[in-house]
Amino acid sequence: MTEAILLVGGKGTRLRPLTVHTPKPMVRAAGVPFLEHQLARARAAGVRHIVLATSYLAEDFQPYFGDGSSFGVHIEYVPEKPPLGTGGAIRNAASYLHSAPEDPVLVFNGDILSGLDIRRLVDTHESSGADVSLHLTQVTDPRAYGLVPTDETGRVLAFLEKPQTPEEIVTDQINAGAYVFRRSVIDTIPAGRPVSVERETFPNLLSAGAHLQGMVDSTYWLDLGTPAAFVRGSADLVLGRAPSPAVPGRCGDRLILPTARVAPDAKLTGGTVVGEGAFVAEGARVFGSTILPGAVIEPGAVITDSLIGTRARVGERSVLTGTVIGDGAVIGPDNELRDGMRIWCDARIPAGAVRFSSDQ
Repeated sequence: MTEAILLVGGKGTRLRPLTVHTPKPMVRAAGVPFLEHQLARARAAGVRHIVLATSYLAEDFQPYFGDGSSFGVHIEYVPEKPPLGTGGAIRNAASYLHSAPEDPVLVFNGDILSGLDIRRLVDTHESSGADVSLHLTQVTDPRAYGLVPTDETGRVLAFLEKPQTPEEIVTDQINAGAYVFRRSVIDTIPAGRPVSVERETFPNLLSAGAHLQGMVDSTYWLDLGTPAAFVRGSADLVLGRAPSPAVPGRCGDRLILPTARVAPDAKLTGGTVVGEGAFVAEGARVFGSTILPGAVIEPGAVITDSLIGTRARVGERSVLTGTVIGDGAVIGPDNELRDGMRIWCDARIPAGAVRFSSDQ
């Protein structure tokens, strides 16, 4: 197997303001665009030709990745106008594939951080003779996902929408967002219109008697669709909990990129990343957070499980927990921002304007 399609066209609306100026796969996780981790893992599994199915801010990918030669692969870019959904994007990219009709083609969602054994998924696909094989993972609470029950051989029995009652939870297996298609099956997806592979393509194939095989792989898996998940994923990459050949340094408690500056008495722990040109001042404490390039953390600030956008600034003694600060935003001194707060790009919060405790 030498080819893959990466679905990187989504708007990343759940991640805003991180995705106001940056497509979701280009937001930095562990110091590099998240897409770089996916490319590195695909290459390690033997993939050499990758088609990027782009849409939102499609022009942002090629200046960074070029033709892929620097990353050990050959990359082609296929924009969608208008967006075509997951199935439509796969079909739209098909003309760039070189595979024969019976060859396997890998397809990845662009927002999943996974330790999937890619070669094992391909081997399962080939040994089972499936038309499509799906990576399945098991979750403790599957109510937010579509369920994918299988028989004792791993053959998919159904695709069930998000369960609403305990009786509807017939399995803890969910679609984990990585597939192997027989090349000829991709050509059966309708062209030129939006298609959901999850809601239309897979159920229709199953109804037509196609063989869909599930492979449960219980290694690391995380959907990076929310800011909290993205911050956690980046920290897990730095800590070595999530595998990636693309982490630009040794795994450990922190990752400081070249040209970043950190005061000697600043404390960085929990998988914190400090991007190029960023500055963490004296007395600051940063745990499990991502400081993007050019951001400034002023003296005495305390930042936990948060993401600080490019060229943003966090003022002295401000305390941030579980928050996202957009590119270019300025948080004045002595503010307190708590879980779930999002400060939009270029916003300004005056000193002491937001607090959850007394000012004494």
